[in-house]
Order: sequence, then structure tokens, then C-alpha cells
Amino acid sequence: VQLQASGGGLVQAGGSLRLSCAASRRTSSNNAMGWFRQAPGNEREFVASVSWNGGSKLYADNVQGRFTISRDRADNTLYLQMNSLKPEDTAVYYCAVARRSVAGRGLSDYVYWGQGTQVTVSS
Repeated sequence: VQLQASGGGLVQAGGSLRLSCAASRRTSSNNAMGWFRQAPGNEREFVASVSWNGGSKLYADNVQGRFTISRDRADNTLYLQMNSLKPEDTAVYYCAVARRSVAGRGLSDYVYWGQGTQVTVSS
């Protein structure tokens, strides 16, 4: 399974970015997917997850209302729309495929990881 994240970049506070994660055809579309992020010196933290059919979504408290996760099962692509960005959102963002059809916040819920894309928010 290969995951390719893209869409990161430099943006001013209050701006928006849309991350994409393209999964290889061998990725099971029946698995949940998620986004995590890791800032320098910090542990990797949960951002958002979406169930296999998009019907169930979970967000970290600090992005709730600003970020939206979605997926296109036909294209095997995961998205993260990020609005009202803050400097504390600066991190490398990783997409991941979960072990099951619904996934939570834990790193151990996920089995495949992408290479990450850098998001930098300037104040």
C-alpha cells in the first residue's frame, strides 16, 4: 500500500489549505482513513478520521470547526480542508489507512502511513 500526501505549503494565519492523499489501488476502500500531524519536538497527534463510507467523522478538539475531512472512494483519495489556519497548526501532516472500517484517535488504529507534507502557518 502506498500513500502520497500533497497540498502542503506556506500560508498566512487565517488562510486555507487543502491536503490530498492518494492511495494506491491496492488500498482497501473498506478501511477508515485519517490525518495526523507532527510538529518539531512533539509527538505525532491525531487530527481527523473518516470511516470507510464517509459516514462517520472524528476530529481533534483543536481543529473541530476549522478542518473538514472527506474521502472519494472511487479515486481512493483522502482530503483535509483546513480553514482559519493558526501558527500552531504548523507541522508535517501524515495520512494513514486504518486497520478497520471505523477508526479512532490512536496511532495503533492505523497500519499504513504516507510520507507527510509540510504545512507552515505564519503569523
